[in-house]
Amino acid sequence: MSSTTLTRRTALAAASALAATGPALAQGADAQNTVYLETKDGRVTIRLRPDLAPKHVAQIKALVKRGFYDGLVFHRVIGGFMAQTGDPKGNGTGGSDLPNIPAEFSKEPFRRGTVGMARSSSPDSANSQFFICFGDASFLNNQYTVVGEVTAGMDVIDKVKKGEQAQNGAVQNPDKIVRMRLAADA
Repeated sequence: MSSTTLTRRTALAAASALAATGPALAQGADAQNTVYLETKDGRVTIRLRPDLAPKHVAQIKALVKRGFYDGLVFHRVIGGFMAQTGDPKGNGTGGSDLPNIPAEFSKEPFRRGTVGMARSSSPDSANSQFFICFGDASFLNNQYTVVGEVTAGMDVIDKVKKGEQAQNGAVQNPDKIVRMRLAADA
């Protein structure tokens, strides 16, 4: 057998394994802090940032492991701003049965692909809801907690059904999270 045949077989085996398991993590990516969010339009890969917000990241990971986010809708989506999800009631008023989390503000800016925690007017009221920014949202800097960033799949987020501006982004017949998993468990 020639080395060319061996190389082709190795490449075919690797491609077959990749097709069976999905895209591999990027070099140096941390499977314990990488989340796969699946929608009807594809996969979004999110790198969680425990270095910025350890309590928030721990709560998201606990909820992901429970399957909490599976089937939840993107209830508030404002074109050019953000897509919000994580509310079991589907209207922006709900959260998980876990306690709210104290603010963990950082100097990390809100820009396209930033994942931040939603909250009420109290800085210490984040629980399960999060949002993904479509573009620059620097007006949120130092007022909301950054928990991660989209590393692949922003094109999928761009396809999430938008709400009406007049309704503050409330979405009729909203798109859903099909499934959310940690890369380590996927």
